[in-house]
Amino acid sequence: MLPTINGVSPSCVALPQGSWATMLDFLAERIPAVPREDWVRRMSLGEVVDAHGQAVAPDAPYRAQTKLYYWRSLPFEHPVPFDEAVVFQDDYLVVAYKPHFLPVTPKGRYLQETLLVRLKRKLGIDTLVPMHRIDRETAGLVAFTIQPHTRNAYQSLFRDKAIHKTYEAIAPLNPALNLPMRYRSRLEESARFMAMQEVEGTPNAETHIELIESASGLGRFRLSPITGQKHQLRAHMCALGMPILGDQIYPELLPALPPEVAPDFSSPLQLLAQSLSFTDPVTGQQRHFHCGRSLDLQAAIQAARALRR
Repeated sequence: MLPTINGVSPSCVALPQGSWATMLDFLAERIPAVPREDWVRRMSLGEVVDAHGQAVAPDAPYRAQTKLYYWRSLPFEHPVPFDEAVVFQDDYLVVAYKPHFLPVTPKGRYLQETLLVRLKRKLGIDTLVPMHRIDRETAGLVAFTIQPHTRNAYQSLFRDKAIHKTYEAIAPLNPALNLPMRYRSRLEESARFMAMQEVEGTPNAETHIELIESASGLGRFRLSPITGQKHQLRAHMCALGMPILGDQIYPELLPALPPEVAPDFSSPLQLLAQSLSFTDPVTGQQRHFHCGRSLDLQAAIQAARALRR
């Protein structure tokens, strides 16, 4: 197993049949997001290796049906000014609190500023793999497996809907609704980038919604997803006339910020993955994890008033 470097596991690229003369020619053509001269620099420093961990030189002849490994890097990332926290750790699991704005895993413009890489650096566990995901904009609990041989047993809990999750959200009140309620609909990908939409057909998404407290036209809600469709809670709350505060996608998709512009860290999505409960498939124990945090309705009211001024 190849090592991690500064918390980053190696990326793998398979080499198909082709007419490239060198390994460098292949990488420069197949991964053009990295300039050719940068590939030369990386390969000269030994940062591109074969399956045995041996450095591959820029002029190495192309060899089809093999694999190359490299450690991804980014020239700059906006630091996320909030800390993660380990809620639980044993020989099999790590459960951590993820702050708003921090992605779970590396993707696109995010690498070091991700929960997975932060935890690998902090805990020194190269084999961490998330059991599930929550959105970058959402704060709350994320569970990770440690042992490769138990990974499937834990990840199957989510596939089999054997985990009970609760969330908190702050959103405008809809006085026409009779809460608590179970809301069911069919969600599918829409033509609008990233967004889900409700369509006719057999429901595939179900959410239990409770009102915890209310004031000044806003409510703090407890949301319990029965199913796990993409953006389910955000799409359901919006469909009910209660779009979650700080949502950049529902009801309206706001333009993405240019890479050089940092997010507005003062306006997080008011959605918190608060608890996870399940029967441990390895130990047989009843597991219940709570993030130890709650959303602040009064702070949300004050922020909403400030925006209206």
